[in-house]
Amino acid sequence: MLRIAHALDAQLRAALERAFPQEVAAAFEAGAPLDPQLAPASQPEFGDFQANGALSLARRLKQPPRAIAGAIVDQLAADPAFTALCEPAQIAGPGFINLTLRPRRLAEELRSRLGDARLGVPPVTTLTPTVIDFSSPNIAKEMHVGHLRSTIIGDALARVLEFRGHPVLRLNHVGDWGTQFGMLITHLKQVAPEALTTADAVDLGDLVAFYRQAKARFDADEAFQATSREEVVKLQSGDPVTRRAWQLLCEQSRREFQQIYDRLDIRLSERGESFYNPYLESVVADLEACGLLVSDAGAGCVFLEGVSGKDGKPLPLIVRKSDGGFNYATTDLAALRYRFAGPPEGDGARRLIYVTDAGQASHFAAVFQVARRAGWVPAGGRLEHVPFGLVQGDDGKKLKTRSGDTVRLKDLLDEAVERSEVDLRRRLAEEERQEEEAFIQLVSSTVGIAAVKYADLSTNRITNYQFSFDRMLALSGNTAPYLLYALVRIAGIARRGGVGAGEGDEAGVFPDPLVFSEPQEWALARQLLALDTVIAEVEEELLPNRLCSYLFELSQAFNRFYDQVPVLKADEPARGSRLALCRLSADTLRLGLGLLGIPTLERM
Repeated sequence: MLRIAHALDAQLRAALERAFPQEVAAAFEAGAPLDPQLAPASQPEFGDFQANGALSLARRLKQPPRAIAGAIVDQLAADPAFTALCEPAQIAGPGFINLTLRPRRLAEELRSRLGDARLGVPPVTTLTPTVIDFSSPNIAKEMHVGHLRSTIIGDALARVLEFRGHPVLRLNHVGDWGTQFGMLITHLKQVAPEALTTADAVDLGDLVAFYRQAKARFDADEAFQATSREEVVKLQSGDPVTRRAWQLLCEQSRREFQQIYDRLDIRLSERGESFYNPYLESVVADLEACGLLVSDAGAGCVFLEGVSGKDGKPLPLIVRKSDGGFNYATTDLAALRYRFAGPPEGDGARRLIYVTDAGQASHFAAVFQVARRAGWVPAGGRLEHVPFGLVQGDDGKKLKTRSGDTVRLKDLLDEAVERSEVDLRRRLAEEERQEEEAFIQLVSSTVGIAAVKYADLSTNRITNYQFSFDRMLALSGNTAPYLLYALVRIAGIARRGGVGAGEGDEAGVFPDPLVFSEPQEWALARQLLALDTVIAEVEEELLPNRLCSYLFELSQAFNRFYDQVPVLKADEPARGSRLALCRLSADTLRLGLGLLGIPTLERM
């Protein structure tokens, strides 16, 4: 109801100005305009909206809150635009103003969404070029369950921002540079030299094992360490043999990653750490030029403001190590500066979003602080870290295999699909249904992947969550299978009524105006009209679980409506109006699930 909310807010502000002209003018000149504080009603019995500003305005206006509310309500009653939109405003408690929309206006708003592909969600009027940094696996390592949340959350946020109309660059900041390549190439030269000259000479699983061996040698053998560092120097200086080996390793990993991304329907543009290597020197030079860089024990540091160690002294962010090398902080600063810089020197972004685990919060807080102090963040630029918790097992500990290894993402997805198939075949046998194998494979794959995605997204990303196949594949509760089944059921009802997706509105099947008389109809209508508000909240707060909760509550509101109110057997205009609710419910579920990156099914 964003459009209605904006109209109401304007009417309230105009009423406040008419009631208190001198005070409003003075507050505006002081740069602190008076706010009626319009918000959705906290409870249905309070109407559709509440204006709560009278309480906070009491001190500034030097009047009791109820007197302020009364003056505003009197002005609203004299406003024809308001009286056409709302029932007479009611004052409650110490000075809350409750606002209830007129039924006809609600019905008009609902009908305007029929045939609208955006379902009433307006595109933004001010575009904010945005970079979302997510997924970010490491070359020569397999994607594991730890990459799941970053990949799925980042994709959902990108879909929502793109739907709103913002230009979004989806960046995969892969770990493709640094010491790990020196030690891996050094090790492979001795144990599997063909991997450095021939594409796919070893598979990625073997490459991971070689990496572990190389890491163990690096930690234990000083001579191996020295040789590995020499190899890093060769890589950074462009030695053709070392650079060719590095490219082969990257290409092999990249293909393996893409199989996962294709399976999850994830779109990403890769820009690894190596991309920013040419910019690292200038990052240090800039920090030195603006007086932020300090030499400490031979390292180049920026001491953080407001962040102290146990000794009470400011903590440093090291951007150049004592040996002259660079680190993750240097690369992240270079990436941030490049993303904000205008083309052709950069991406020209105005909002940067980093989707990583909560353990990196202090790192990004430090990087963001240094970037702001260095003047790299443009006016109005936004820097946001989107942290998320751990994926845990049933024991509440970090999810691992029985052998204690990190769970491979490929294996987790395989098991989800396999369990979904077993469950589907069982239900088909119980119902004595015969289905083609292609149908079984499609449904199993769709439901399995959707269940994994939705289980993650429906949890507040800030918290840890316990991974349970049984819970996420259940046909009841706040799960993907439940919502997919609800969509299939609702779409089926709409089709039987002759108003399936893309049908009905052009032929004038739906009454105009829509006519509702039952409380269940109005409850569902109001839930449908809340879609634009929820999407705007996700755009701003970057919490996909808000959209998940909305879709679950919508499906519940529909079930209450359909179980208690006849649809197909009702007389007109009730039948057509109720079919409009069915059609909009199906379209809203389909759109919402799509914004979460979850494909839908025509039947299950």
